[in-house]
Amino acid sequence: MDEKERKQAIYPLSTESLQQNGKTVYYIRSVTSTIFGVSAGILGLESYYGFLFYFGGTAFVSLLMFLLLARGQPTEYFTSAKDIWAGNTLTGLSSFVLTWTLFYGLVDA
Repeated sequence: MDEKERKQAIYPLSTESLQQNGKTVYYIRSVTSTIFGVSAGILGLESYYGFLFYFGGTAFVSLLMFLLLARGQPTEYFTSAKDIWAGNTLTGLSSFVLTWTLFYGLVDA
């Protein structure tokens, strides 16, 4: 039995904890994607620059979640590291585009 399997046997992940951690990541993605959309609209970003802004901001937020929430060890809190780095990214994209276009239209008008 290697070190990872032994650690999983001693400290198993509960499904309630995994669900709560997933909800936390979803909430953070939803809030930050809305904030990024407002920011991109106010800055007047267009086309690819807006999407680069979103993906750059999402990568930064993922890094913060990796370092602060998961303390550098996401497998202790999630089933895989992918849950932090890519989880709910496309769901947040729709919120981003909605608020981006709304605030771009408000500022541009």
